[in-house]
Amino acid sequence: METLFMACLIGGVLYAIISVIFGDWLGQAFEGALDFLSIEGSSFLQPMTIVGGITVFGGAGLLLAKYSEINNPLIILIALLIAVVAAIAVFFLYVKPMENSENSIAFTLQSLGGSLGEVLTPIPIDGYGEVLVKVGAGFTNQIAAGFDNESIPSGAKIVVVEVRDSVLYVSEVNL
Repeated sequence: METLFMACLIGGVLYAIISVIFGDWLGQAFEGALDFLSIEGSSFLQPMTIVGGITVFGGAGLLLAKYSEINNPLIILIALLIAVVAAIAVFFLYVKPMENSENSIAFTLQSLGGSLGEVLTPIPIDGYGEVLVKVGAGFTNQIAAGFDNESIPSGAKIVVVEVRDSVLYVSEVNL
C-alpha cells in the first residue's frame, strides 16, 4: 500500500516541479503536439485539480498508514475523501478565480456602439475628427463623424451611435 501512496505523492511533486520549471519550454518545443491531452468541458478537470488531488491522496495515505492503526481499505477511503476535498478547495480557491481574472484587451469597432468618449480633434459639419473611447481597461482613438452631420467641438463628451465603414458616428452628450 505504501508503494501506491508514495508513487502518487512523488508523481504529483515531480509533475509540479517539471511544469513550473520546464512548462513553457516544453509547450514551445512540442508546439501543440500534446493538445490532445487537454480536456475540454468542465473546468474542474484541469490538470492542477486532478494532479493536486492525486498528490494529496498519496500524502494523506502515507500519513494515515504510518501514524494510525486503521486497516488498509479504510485508509484508502479516507485518503480518497481528503483528496477530493483538497481538489475541490484547489479548484474554488485557485483555478476558478484565475479563470475569472483573465481579461482581453481585444475589441471590434462594432462593439463600440453605445460607448461614451471625448472628442480630441473637433468634428466639422460633413467632416471627420478624432474621438477617445474607453475600451475595457484602456482607451482607443478612432476616426469619427457627427451622426446628424453636426459640428462637435474638442473636449465635448460623446456617445457612439453607429459604426459604418470603420467610422464612428457620434452625438454630443450633455451629462
